[in-house]
Amino acid sequence: MIEIFGVNIGLGPIWLTLKVAFVTTSILLFLGTPLAWAVARMRSRFKIFIEAVVALPLVLPPTVLGFYLLIVLNPDGLVTGALRLFGFEGQLTFSFTGLVIGSVFYSLPFTVQPLMHAFEAVPQKFLDAAAMMRASALDRFFTVVVPLSRQGFFVAGTLTFAHTVGEFGVVLMIGGNIPEKTRLVSIDIFNHVETLAYSQAHLLSGVMLLFSLAVLLMVYSFNFRLGLKFRQ
Repeated sequence: MIEIFGVNIGLGPIWLTLKVAFVTTSILLFLGTPLAWAVARMRSRFKIFIEAVVALPLVLPPTVLGFYLLIVLNPDGLVTGALRLFGFEGQLTFSFTGLVIGSVFYSLPFTVQPLMHAFEAVPQKFLDAAAMMRASALDRFFTVVVPLSRQGFFVAGTLTFAHTVGEFGVVLMIGGNIPEKTRLVSIDIFNHVETLAYSQAHLLSGVMLLFSLAVLLMVYSFNFRLGLKFRQ
């Protein structure tokens, strides 16, 4: 508990929120990169369908996604039952693991879409030149695609982290509101409003507002500088 401007704020929800955001961003960059590359290179008629599925969390109500995750990941569900065959003894819902799983699904488009657009912008001639020099597909990706797509990685990582920090509906459905375990900043703000603790709600909401604005300024500033560099 710390005091800011005479208002007492618990550090637990803040620390847990940052931890969930960091883990979620790391997982999505790891899993989303090959997915974005595969979709960007796809020429099949199913590409539109895959893009729609990836973008679904953008328009799907968070409570709907949280509800279905709650059904699938509940202690008596198929996923948890399958994991128990490999020695898993915990539970996925109402836990840190559940928060991360929900965040991964809900923030998926914020990782895949920027990466996919960045990969699609890589000139094919560079890849062809690397192939003529007998570079393997993996080598071409890490030596050609990744350096030319650094803007996409920056935007994807930044937006994913910020979006995860601000989640509410999904994490409330699958994680609940357990102090020191699943209570994130967004849920903490809701609790303060419910208990008429408006000073705490104002302070946390103000921090979230400034954080969100700072993230967007970083992204737009990076894009602007990169655009100037390419025009020179």
